[in-house]
Amino acid sequence: MPDNAAPPVTDPRPAPDWDAFADWGRRIADWGADYHRNLRDRPVRAPLTPGRLRAALPPSPPEAGETMAAIWADLDRLVMPGLTHWQHPRFFAYFPANAAPPSILAEFVTAILAPQCMLWQTSPAATELETHVLDWLRQALGLPDAFHGVIQDSASSATLAAVLVMRERALDWAGNREGLSGQGRLRLYTSAEAHSSVERAAWIAGIGAENLVRLPTAGPLRSADPAALRAAIASDRAAGSIPAGLIACTGATGTGASDDLRALLAAARAEGLYTHVDAAWAGSAMICPDFRSLWDGVEAADSVVMNPHKWLGAQFDCAAHFLRAPEDLVRSLAIRPEYLKTHGADGVIDYSEWSVPLGRRFRALKLWFLLRFYGLGYLRAMIRDHVRWAQALAERLRANPRFEIVTEPVLSLFTFRLAGEDDDAQIAFLSRINNDGHIYLTQTRVDGRIALRFQVGAFAVTAEDVQLAGDVLDALAGGPVMTGSGD
Repeated sequence: MPDNAAPPVTDPRPAPDWDAFADWGRRIADWGADYHRNLRDRPVRAPLTPGRLRAALPPSPPEAGETMAAIWADLDRLVMPGLTHWQHPRFFAYFPANAAPPSILAEFVTAILAPQCMLWQTSPAATELETHVLDWLRQALGLPDAFHGVIQDSASSATLAAVLVMRERALDWAGNREGLSGQGRLRLYTSAEAHSSVERAAWIAGIGAENLVRLPTAGPLRSADPAALRAAIASDRAAGSIPAGLIACTGATGTGASDDLRALLAAARAEGLYTHVDAAWAGSAMICPDFRSLWDGVEAADSVVMNPHKWLGAQFDCAAHFLRAPEDLVRSLAIRPEYLKTHGADGVIDYSEWSVPLGRRFRALKLWFLLRFYGLGYLRAMIRDHVRWAQALAERLRANPRFEIVTEPVLSLFTFRLAGEDDDAQIAFLSRINNDGHIYLTQTRVDGRIALRFQVGAFAVTAEDVQLAGDVLDALAGGPVMTGSGD
């Protein structure tokens, strides 16, 4: 070798050990099956001890690598005791974020393949599967052929995308180009029961919370008032503002509030507004034709979102966003530098132009696995069971003088409280319930007062789990706190 030759390059890093990967993959799969089989033995919610995990972790990152055995031991010792178990069959809080077994397997495959699905050319099969499986879901929900679907990460992102379309249409597509300075004052309209993500979308879109008009609600479903919408639009136009869009609700988070879509969307359409329906939770139940009266008139919407990752069993994250005119969304979001162009393939869809992030995961795979493994018949039966069990529990609580039903069941969600007690007593009761560990509930406000929410939606829940929830509530409302972790 010449004196001035460079020394040979050596790589001190070991090559990936795929045999060890396969071994740990098997061990983790066995651990996962055992975790789900024995989940009822764990308390649903983690003990609330802020800072406990961080205090147990080293303050600086490691310089040298560690073994998987050491990492796994710390997962079991440090992380698992601090988790709230969202897959627990007695998770009755918020809405579910289910993970059915075939969906978990699909996510494992996605993690192994690790494709970046931003363009058709970067993952042709992923793009075409997304198009196809969203059309399957559209049919299952009874939406018209005119709707075209895309998978967003969450309903919040779908709502933001819809609000951005509202903004651009109202400004004659000048907002992205010129900014909002000097433009007219845009106004959005939504139910007083709408999810907080609607307000956040108004923030991010530059419209602002003060320009989000919350419409009063009435009736057993706490529906937004179409007359109030028309009056608000007229008042805003008279003041020189620009009405831009309506966000309607089907199954809102607090109480399951659902708007009269036929009347509300007609009023908005007559005024030229773009309309979006947030059916993040309740949309899954629309695979059952007998529940579709809850969103009667949805076919008039411009945009609809529902989350298969809530009630259908798809692993989080997976939000199905259906659009009547995808070209409006593409016009609002698409940027096409040369490096994002696909040459030589006409008529393909680049779904990165349908969503705010450029990068996209292969989310369609878990939905494909899920729908094929269970079929619509199984999923319909599951949802109908959940609705029936929730309604039965509401009747049981109604018969107990210690409770009052605050809002009637909407699908599998209802609210209740301790009869004759103030808000502090309701929160104290909720804390007793959740610290007990057998079940997990959350609270909301109804007409300014605290109420407790109960919803059935965990993929593994049984009638016995819901009956046990009634036993827990009876015992804690009238006797000492139960002990144990949910045996």
